Amino acid sequence: MPENNLKIRPATEADVPLLLEFIRALAEYEKLLDEVVATEESVLESLFGEKPAAEALIGEWEGEPVTFAIYFQNFSTFTGRAGLYLEDLFVKPEYRERGIGKLMLKHLAKIAVDRGCPRFEWIALDWNEPAIKFYEGLGAKQLTDKRCFRMSGEPLAKLAAREM
Repeated sequence: MPENNLKIRPATEADVPLLLEFIRALAEYEKLLDEVVATEESVLESLFGEKPAAEALIGEWEGEPVTFAIYFQNFSTFTGRAGLYLEDLFVKPEYRERGIGKLMLKHLAKIAVDRGCPRFEWIALDWNEPAIKFYEGLGAKQLTDKRCFRMSGEPLAKLAAREM
């Protein structure tokens, strides 16, 4: 049984180098490695600093770290409550097809339910059909009436400096 082989635990400060390895492996899989600017220092501060921005889980298969997830609470004005947002989930390719991703999502869903979150959300890249089919197979619904927007770099700085 996969449940017996996978131990899921909260990441600790000692896991920062491992988390950065997972982040780079995920970025390589998504063909976005050139966008990774995270450092051990930035991950340490963001996850374990004075005001943590997110939380992380490590999954170990028979003692070997094989998966990670980074998540945080978001907020829905319509429900008036915090939800759980999954920023990233990654399973090393050689450990896929063992139920590890499903166990990680189950663990995260339990965290959401235990915290009273009415929503558990994430984004999948539109080209990642295996992930989309996997999520839909678990009962997740793909939102088709919303689009994700992002502002960074120079446009962000320009907007912040703009006089209205």
